[in-house]
Amino acid sequence: MGGAVSAGEDNDELIDNLKEAQYIRTELVEQAFRAIDRADYYLEEFKENAYKDLAWKHGNIHLSAPCIYSEVMEALDLQPGLSFLNLGSGTGYLSSMVGLILGPFGVNHGVELHSDVIEYARQKLDFFIKTSDSFDKFEFCEPSFVTGNCLEISPDCTQYDRVYCGAGVQKEHEDYMKNLLKVGGILVMPLEEKLTKITRTGPSAWETKKILAVSFAPLIQPCPSESGRSRPVQLPLLVVRSLQDLARIAIRSTIKKIIPQETASKNENGLKNTPRLKQRRIRRRRMQTVVFLDKEVFASRVSNPSDDNACEDCDEEQQEDEGKAPSEVKPHAPVNFLREKVLSLPLPDPLKYYLLYYREK
Repeated sequence: MGGAVSAGEDNDELIDNLKEAQYIRTELVEQAFRAIDRADYYLEEFKENAYKDLAWKHGNIHLSAPCIYSEVMEALDLQPGLSFLNLGSGTGYLSSMVGLILGPFGVNHGVELHSDVIEYARQKLDFFIKTSDSFDKFEFCEPSFVTGNCLEISPDCTQYDRVYCGAGVQKEHEDYMKNLLKVGGILVMPLEEKLTKITRTGPSAWETKKILAVSFAPLIQPCPSESGRSRPVQLPLLVVRSLQDLARIAIRSTIKKIIPQETASKNENGLKNTPRLKQRRIRRRRMQTVVFLDKEVFASRVSNPSDDNACEDCDEEQQEDEGKAPSEVKPHAPVNFLREKVLSLPLPDPLKYYLLYYREK
């Protein structure tokens, strides 16, 4: 399933294509997709296919097509602080994007049938938390995964604000899925070859909307145990955050609010000069061809009578510009302002690293 949009050269270009095709329609969903590189959830030997709008499967590891995930994220209508249950959570790619929107006071649970996929998902989650700068740009609701068949969830489990099932649901299991929802909650699942959005409007009232035609592998039916009894899946417990953790969240949030104010203040005081060289050169010259060879720049200028009067000035300026070009054209590495600010605080190192979640960079 997939192929609805053109492939991208990188994650951002893939998201641009999904936006242009109207699969991504809201800012929150766009931010979540840009924050997590889809290629990070592929095995190394398959990463060249990561930015194609195609599903990928290797053994038990599976990723749906980007256009499907886009429609799912939009249909879920996610908001900070909600609870989310991902049935067939797989690599954790979708759960991690959802966690960026739910924020630190949401609930983010996943159920996955295969234990090897659970281990893979936890490795990818750990990699994201430790290495991605996107982690510091959001307040993250870390997903928790359990192994089991999602059709055997304990009947006394808590209900959720949002539920997604990543496998085809048979009609006979529709009511089972609906009962996982709180009143006002939204369930998105493949039902009878259609990606379907169901909203619980009351204790026994529902609204159903068909989103698009899809083809999903069906849910695997539970296997009875040797005793003939079902083995209910126990979902993760709802954990109350410690006072120490709440303090960390509050401090990080305060620092994030301070950073833009300090940046604006520096700009007003003239401490940051925005380079205008490139814009000035484009405005003053008409260029026909620019060729870059190693560190040298060769430019062919269109002949223009108006240029003759200022020929000497242009040549002098060109020499100056070429001398400055390497340092100004060179791309700058992205700066993690939150990390820099925390490390500059007059605090003991263990506390600094706690505020940074012991991240490696």
